[in-house]
Amino acid sequence: MGTYVPNTEAQKRSMLSAIGVGAVEELFAAVPRDMLVDSLRIPEGLSELSVRQKVSAMAAKNRVYPTVLRGAGAYRHFIPAVVKSVVSREELVTAYTPYQAEISQGILQSIFEYQSMICALTGMEVSNASVYDGATAAAEALAMCRDRKRNKAYVSVCAGPGVIETMKTYCFGSGMELALIPEKDGRTDLSAVSLGADAACVYIAQPNYYGVIEDAKAIGEAAHAAGAKFIMGCNPIALAVLETPAACGADVAVGEAQPLGLDIAFGGPYLGYMAATKAMFRKLPGRIVGQTHDVDGNVGYVLTLTAREQHIRREKASSNICSNQALCAFTAGVYMTAMGAEGLRQAATLSMSKAHYFAGELEKIGLLRVHTGEYFHEFVTRCANPEKVLAALDENGILGGLPVKDGILWCVTELVSREELDRAVSIIKEVC
Repeated sequence: MGTYVPNTEAQKRSMLSAIGVGAVEELFAAVPRDMLVDSLRIPEGLSELSVRQKVSAMAAKNRVYPTVLRGAGAYRHFIPAVVKSVVSREELVTAYTPYQAEISQGILQSIFEYQSMICALTGMEVSNASVYDGATAAAEALAMCRDRKRNKAYVSVCAGPGVIETMKTYCFGSGMELALIPEKDGRTDLSAVSLGADAACVYIAQPNYYGVIEDAKAIGEAAHAAGAKFIMGCNPIALAVLETPAACGADVAVGEAQPLGLDIAFGGPYLGYMAATKAMFRKLPGRIVGQTHDVDGNVGYVLTLTAREQHIRREKASSNICSNQALCAFTAGVYMTAMGAEGLRQAATLSMSKAHYFAGELEKIGLLRVHTGEYFHEFVTRCANPEKVLAALDENGILGGLPVKDGILWCVTELVSREELDRAVSIIKEVC
């Protein structure tokens, strides 16, 4: 950066003088001397061929499983070829915030269409232009519901562990209290807690971490009866066949949108969607794109409600989100467009029916389900020796389920064939 920043020596001396230091090194006086590096020992550059060979050798260490039976927040779904074809076009590959509307109509429209589809999927009235990931979206939703008199968030223990940890981090930083709602037979047991006058919101996952479908309507009614907001964290593919958050009475709907056209990868990039009722519109963090008309009546797109606290009055901010996952959101929008309502419904139906078939076959060989409730495409089975089962599957090119407290959390999507499921059952039967 020393050669990139176009400041002359005279300008540097002037700026240093203005802040009362004599040299750039003095700016780092608080850093322990043994942590400072005088120079970077970078080897000489390699040729393009050598770099390609080295990178290819590193990539070859990756293990790509033909069959994946694991979910727990990251899901492997079929992605139509048109999705990557469209989003990899040079004129569309940008994630920079489109401040200048007059030269950013394309990316603004893509975000607007994404928001519209998220609203259609959730039944909510407004969506933002996305946030970093599903856990961030859930944590931001808690902050949306907070006010001076209500500063306590009730979160189901059946939510994903990573989501809960992110919420705890946000609440620690903001001084918001977080209380976990216990579970009973894999479902949120709201009767085990008493929602007081300080209850700001109740959060549940739908389906939850164990794959079980919650009684969302009843939980929402209980939350509203106590004067609290109701937040649902939903798998977007499941929403193609389950009741929408709006139909369940949710005030805010959030979730991880990775299943909408984004490959599973170690750490992302992922995409957090956020949608809300009109009453919560002004509390949504981040970017919102709106549709308007110019003086000639032509349709145009603009950033809406961006002059807010996180930009101009940060000491009063309820959120520090000032960015979005524009390219990931664009990818999700293209995926939903390519799949259409019927395609999403088919992906959800196939995932659910195959998961139920797999659960039935596992039951025949002694791996019984831990929970009795209805489920979407994930479920937990008891297993006396999960390490041996998963190791045997791994040896045969199958990424098995995730070990959890009571057994193994399995997941099946439309990409897994019946033949693959039968093969997995055969391997598990031999081990057990």
